[in-house]
Amino acid sequence: MGRIVGAFGVQGWIKVKPYTEKPERLGAFPSWLVETAEGWSERAVEEFKLHAKGPVARLAGCEDRTAAERLRGCEISVPRETLGEAGEGELYQVDLVGFEVRDGHGRSLGAVEGFFETGGTSVMVVKGTIERMIPFVAEYVKSVDGEARRIAVDWDDA
Repeated sequence: MGRIVGAFGVQGWIKVKPYTEKPERLGAFPSWLVETAEGWSERAVEEFKLHAKGPVARLAGCEDRTAAERLRGCEISVPRETLGEAGEGELYQVDLVGFEVRDGHGRSLGAVEGFFETGGTSVMVVKGTIERMIPFVAEYVKSVDGEARRIAVDWDDA
């Protein structure tokens, strides 16, 4: 859903870089999963606001700027079951994990292992005989077949 990019103020608030098209939706979840060096843990969202420079939040157990700074770089997520159903003709990225990825010649490149964000672009991590990182944009992703669990891409390793 996003990444914690730093502290906001001195009372434990964090700044969030959202990965979602509608950042305000982050405030609808009563808790977030936060990935720290120790692993994923659930944190209650005590307050949430859309600030001029993006979403900010105060999480349970994060009482001051020092605690907020310790969370810098941590990924945030929510349990899949809290997302509900995707809209008509849409899928959440998490639902694409495990889909087979095929190139324009019908060759399997592997399966989707996950996604990460770079400068506003989602990048699909595909693991096969080698690991590939394919931008999830129309230039490369030609179709997604949810029923067949397959993604067709225009990708040449040459």
